Amino acid sequence: MNDRSGAGGDGSADSASGADTVPEDAVPEDAVPDDEREALLTIAGGAVITAGGVSGQRALTAATEFALTRGLGPTAYGVYALAWRIAQLLSRLVTFGSVPALQRYLPEYADDSGRQGVVAGLAYATTLGFGAAIAAGVWLAAPRIGALTVEDPAFPPTMRAFGFLVGLLGVVMVASAVFRAVGSARGEIAFNKLLRPGVRLVGAVAALALGYSVVGVAGGIVVATALLAAVAAPLSARVTGVVPSLRGFRREAGRFYNHAAPVAMSSLGKVFQNRVDVLLVGALLTATAAGVYNVVLVLIAIAWIPLLSFNQLLPPVASDLYADDRVETLNAVYASVTRQIVTTVIPILAVLAVFGRELLGLFGEPYVAGYLPLVVYLGGVFVGSAVGATGWLLMMTDHQYARMALDWLLAALNVALTYAFVVRYGLVGAALGTSLAIAVQNAVQVVLLRHFEGLWPFDRTYLTPLAAGGAALVAMRAIREAVPGRAAVVVGAAGGIAVYAGALHAIGVDPRDRLVARELAGRYRAALAERLGR
Repeated sequence: MNDRSGAGGDGSADSASGADTVPEDAVPEDAVPDDEREALLTIAGGAVITAGGVSGQRALTAATEFALTRGLGPTAYGVYALAWRIAQLLSRLVTFGSVPALQRYLPEYADDSGRQGVVAGLAYATTLGFGAAIAAGVWLAAPRIGALTVEDPAFPPTMRAFGFLVGLLGVVMVASAVFRAVGSARGEIAFNKLLRPGVRLVGAVAALALGYSVVGVAGGIVVATALLAAVAAPLSARVTGVVPSLRGFRREAGRFYNHAAPVAMSSLGKVFQNRVDVLLVGALLTATAAGVYNVVLVLIAIAWIPLLSFNQLLPPVASDLYADDRVETLNAVYASVTRQIVTTVIPILAVLAVFGRELLGLFGEPYVAGYLPLVVYLGGVFVGSAVGATGWLLMMTDHQYARMALDWLLAALNVALTYAFVVRYGLVGAALGTSLAIAVQNAVQVVLLRHFEGLWPFDRTYLTPLAAGGAALVAMRAIREAVPGRAAVVVGAAGGIAVYAGALHAIGVDPRDRLVARELAGRYRAALAERLGR
C-alpha cells in the first residue's frame, strides 16, 4: 500500500505523539502540508453543504414517491416508475459527456472567460441537440417499449411525455455543472439537488390534486421542469460569469469532444452496467414489481449521499492538482476523502440493513417485498463508497478512454448476468446483478488508478470505521429485538449512531479527519455567531 510519505508524513510512530489512540501511521495535524489542507477543507466544506442539499433532494424524492404510491395505486405507480426510470437513464446520456467536460476545462480556463464561455456554449448546444433527438426517438418507440414491458395502455403517453422531460433535465444539469465547475457548491445544490426534485414534487402533487392519473402526473412534471430550465441557464451565467457562447467554437470543439465523447460512451455503457436491472424488471416481471423496485431505489439513493457529497468538489480540485503535477498531494487527498466517505456511509448502511422492512412499509404493505433486494443492493453501495471517486479520478487524470473501455466490457457481462439472475431470482436477481456490477467496476477502477497514476486510498486507518460499524450494527439489532414496531427505527438509529460515535472515539480518529472536523466546525460556529450578533 501507498505509505503516503509525500502527503506530509513518513508513517513513523512518533507522528502520533500527543494523541492517545491515534493509529501509528497517522500524521499529526500540524504536519499536513498547506496545499493538502486547503484541498481537504475545500472538498469537505463542499461535502457538508452538498450533504444538506442531497439530503433535501432525497427527502423531496421520497415525498414524491410516497404521494404517488398512495395516490396512484400499485399498478399505475408501476407504470409511472418504469417510465420515470427510463427517462432518468436517458438523462444520463443527454448531455453527451458535457458535465465532466465542464469539470475538466472550466477550472483550467479560469483566467480566460472567453474560452470558458465557449466550453459552456458547447455543453448547452450538445445537450439541446441530443435532447431533441431523444424526445423524437422516445415518441416513436414508446408503444413498442410498452408492448415489451408492462403492456398497459397508459404507458405510451406517459413515456412520450417523459421523452420531452429528458432534454429539460439536461439543461438544468448543465447549468448546475457550471456552478460546480467554478467551485460553487451552493448553486449546484440549489438547482440540481433541491429545485429539480422540488418542481417534480409540485408538478406531481398538483396533477394528483386535480384528479389526473399517471399521464397527467407526467405532464405536470414536464411543465414544472420546463419552467425551471427556463430560469436555470440565464441565472447560472449571471451568477458565475460564465456566459455561454459559440463564437470561435471550432478552436475548442476538438478538445471538448475528445473528452466528452468517451465519457458519453462510458455513460451509455454504465446504463447497461448499473441500470439494466430497471429495464429487465419492467420487461420480465410485473408493473407492481417495477413499483416495488423503484421504492427500493429510493432508499438506496439515501446510502449514496456520502459519496455524492464528497465528490461534489473533488473533480475540480483533482483536476487542478493533476494539471499542476501534484500527484502526491492528490493521492493523500484521495485517501483521506475516501476514508471520510467510508466513515460517513457505514451508519447509513447499518440503519437501512436493520430497519429496511419498516422503512419500506411506510410506502405501503406491498413494498415490504423489496427488503431482500434492498439488503443485496447495499453490498454494492458499500464497495462503491469504499473505493471513493475512482470514476471521476480516471476522467480528471485524462484516462477517460480506459474508463470507457471498462464500462463497455462490464456492461456486456452485466446484461447477461442480470438477465439470468432476474429470470431465476426475480427482484433479488435484479439487485444482485447491479450490486455485482458496481463492485467489479469500482474494484477494477481502483486498480487502474494505481497502475496509471500510483493513486491508492487504502491504509490501516480504514479499519477504524469498519470496527465501529460492527459495534453499531450489533447495537441496532439488539434494539430492534427489544423495541416493537416502527418506533424501533427512531430508537435504534439514534442508539446505533451513538454507539458508532463512541467506538470511533475509543479506537481513535485519523488526525486529518480531526483537522477537517475542527476547522469546519470553527467556520460554522463563527458564521453562526456573526449571524446571531447582527
